[in-house]
Amino acid sequence: MAEIRNFTMNFGPQHPAAHGVLRLVLEMDGEVIQKADPHIGLLHRGTEKLAESKPYNQSIGYMDRLDYVSMMCSEHAYVMAIERLLGITPPPRAQYIRVMFDEITRILNHLIWLGAHGLDIGAMTMFLYCFREREDLMDCYEAVSGTRMHATYYRPGGVHRDLPLEMPRYQESRFRSKKDTARLNEARSGSLLDFIEDFTDRFPACVDEYETLLTDNRIWKQRTVNIGVVSPERAVALGFTGPMLRGSGVEWDLRKKQPYAAYGAMDFDIPVGVNGDCYDRYLVRVEELRQSNRIIRQCVKWLRENPGPVSVDNHKVVPPRRVEMKGDMESLIHHFKLYTEGYCVPEGEAYAAVEAPKGEFGCYIVSDGANKPYRVKLRAPSFVHMGALNEMVRGHMLADVVAMIGTIDVVFGEVDR
Repeated sequence: MAEIRNFTMNFGPQHPAAHGVLRLVLEMDGEVIQKADPHIGLLHRGTEKLAESKPYNQSIGYMDRLDYVSMMCSEHAYVMAIERLLGITPPPRAQYIRVMFDEITRILNHLIWLGAHGLDIGAMTMFLYCFREREDLMDCYEAVSGTRMHATYYRPGGVHRDLPLEMPRYQESRFRSKKDTARLNEARSGSLLDFIEDFTDRFPACVDEYETLLTDNRIWKQRTVNIGVVSPERAVALGFTGPMLRGSGVEWDLRKKQPYAAYGAMDFDIPVGVNGDCYDRYLVRVEELRQSNRIIRQCVKWLRENPGPVSVDNHKVVPPRRVEMKGDMESLIHHFKLYTEGYCVPEGEAYAAVEAPKGEFGCYIVSDGANKPYRVKLRAPSFVHMGALNEMVRGHMLADVVAMIGTIDVVFGEVDR
C-alpha cells in the first residue's frame, strides 16, 4: 500500500485574504493543517533605519504609513517618545484632541476590520455598511489635516492646529442632485465638533445594524465559534495585546492600566471575551466601537467648554503661526530651520506606548544629542500576533485560515516595517 504523506501548499500572497503581502506555506494532511510557516517581508521598507537618517519631525508622517488604517495612534506613540526626551507636556486641550482622534481612529480601524473580515468569510453586506460610516470619519481627518489618511496631525508639543469652525461641504454637480446635496450637508453647517457630536448620536444605531447582521447569524457563528481558541495563559505568553488579549479574557488596556494623554479623566469600560475564539474577538471589537463612541462624546463636551492653546509656546519645537511669519523675520527663520534641520534632543532614551486599535504600539528612541535619533525601535502589535498564527491554525481546516488571519486584524505595513 502506498504511503500517505502530508503535502504543502501556498496560501497567498495572491489570495485576497492574505493582504497581498503574506505568503503562508501550509503543511496539510488532507484538508487539516499540520503546520503553517508565514513568510513576511514583502512590504519591507526599512522604516526604523529611515527614521534614524532624518530629523525627528520629518518622520512623523512615516508613522501613518505603518498601520495605515490606524494612522494617528501610531503618530501618538512617536511624538510622546520625543516629548519625553524633550521634557515637554502638551496643553490639556491638545491632550483631549489627541484622545478624541485616537478613538476616531479606533472606530476607523474596527470598521475596516469588520467590513474586510466579513467579506473574507462571506458576509459581503458588512463591507458596504462599514464604509458608509468610515466616510464621515475620514472627513474629520481631512478637516483637521487636509488629507484623509496620512494626517501628520500630532506634533511634539501638541497638535498641528485647533479644530476648525466649519466642515468641508458637498457641492451640487451633475452626479448629485440638489436634494441629495442638502441631505449630505445637513450635519455640516456647523463646526467640526458639531459634526462629530452628530456622528456620535447616530453611530450606536449603526452598530446595532452590524450586530443584527452578524452576531446571531448562524453562518457567521459556524465560521468563528471555537475557531482559533487561545487560552488566557497562552495569550499572555505569546505577547498578545489589544483585542487579541482581551478576547482571551485578560482585562488589560493601557488606557486604563497606564493612562496617557487625557485617558485618566475618561469614563469607559474594557470589554473582555470568555472563550478566546474568533467570535469572542469579534464581540470585543464591536463593544469597543460603542466604548470609543462614549469616549468621543466626553471629549466633545470638554473641548466645547475649555478653549485654549493646542501646542506649547516654544518656537524651537513648534513652528510659529503663518500670520507671524509674514511680518516677522525671526519667525520665518524659526520656521525654516525647524523644517530643515529640526531640533536637537537631549541625550537619553525613552519608550512610549499607546493602546492602538490592534494592541500596544510602542516607540523606543535613543538620542545621542543630535537632531536625528541614534536608534529607533518600533513595537508593532500585528508583528507579535502573526507569530502565533502557526499555533492558532494547527488542527483546523484550510477554510479556517481565512477566519484566523482576519481575527488577528493584521496590517503588513507595521509587520514588515
